[in-house]
Amino acid sequence: MLFYLLYPLHTYAAVFNVTRYITFRTAAASLTALALSLALGPWMIRRLRDFQIGQVIRQEGPQSHRAKAGTPTMGGLLILASAIIPTLLWADLKNAYVWIAVLATLGFGAVGLWDDYLKIVRRSHHGLIPRYKIGLQIVIGIGVGLAVMALAANNLYNTRLIFPFFKNLIPDLGWFYVAFAVLVLVGATNAVNLTDGLDGLAISTFAVSAAAFTALAYVTGHAVLAQYLLLVRFAPAGELTVFCGALVGASLGFLWYNSYPADIFMGDVGSLALGGALGTVAILIKQELLLPIVGGVFVIEALSVIIQVASFKLTGQRVFKMAPIHHHFELIGWSEPKVITRFLIVAVVFALFSLTTLKLR
Repeated sequence: MLFYLLYPLHTYAAVFNVTRYITFRTAAASLTALALSLALGPWMIRRLRDFQIGQVIRQEGPQSHRAKAGTPTMGGLLILASAIIPTLLWADLKNAYVWIAVLATLGFGAVGLWDDYLKIVRRSHHGLIPRYKIGLQIVIGIGVGLAVMALAANNLYNTRLIFPFFKNLIPDLGWFYVAFAVLVLVGATNAVNLTDGLDGLAISTFAVSAAAFTALAYVTGHAVLAQYLLLVRFAPAGELTVFCGALVGASLGFLWYNSYPADIFMGDVGSLALGGALGTVAILIKQELLLPIVGGVFVIEALSVIIQVASFKLTGQRVFKMAPIHHHFELIGWSEPKVITRFLIVAVVFALFSLTTLKLR
């Protein structure tokens, strides 16, 4: 919106010419998102407390978490508002990639909101029936898959897969890409959701991943850099840099209130939306197979749950003291801030490694 209002003014004042650059608008979107999150945070916390929308703690979780019961939750609404509004202000709204990312994020957020609502009214950590929750995620994933197929029909996308480390391995999935997109999105949303168990853990590691995707989106849309790094280039995909920048700013703002000890939790409305945003951007910029590296912490968290469940069902033995794995480290004596800090360091390492794979190809 501001993009259309400010850029025409460059004919009167040259300074407004900067609004046509993605780098400027990304920085503006990030700062706008950060400012919105910081400004709206106290109001959101007060309103959630007024409506008694507090976190319900799992009985089987660590005993140290019982004190967190009643902490305002559904703070993901703050993240969504702080990320989407700056995107609509600073991005080119004629760009189909931006709308796919925004609508997918809101769609996954709506599923999480429904799940959170049921938990609050039931005063239980059980929300949506799992098969319904996964089913809705699959429906949204199919929608994203069909949207990119429509782009492909207009030569604005392709269904090839780009493998990290291999520059000549680019198989074309054709219509099977829709199923692949569903797999990526369902996996990403649930992996981020499983990571959301400690104060500031999910949002801090997400911010790192979003920053990596900000760089990846910019490179994908840049003619010279994309050709140099042998990336599939779709010029409109570069506009997703603005969206990713807004996600980074919104994450940092939310972390201000979600850092240990948290004043507010994101809830599923936040974790599902953020996971969906990461997965959708990865699909749109053709870095689907790099997503597990960028979000390595989320993958580890998800795998720990899969391993724990499989081991218990097959052998009756547990591999970890508790899953997801961040609870395992709590139970062996790490303090919550130490777990969060160390996982954040690991997230930064994964993000940096993901960026180096571009040149390794």
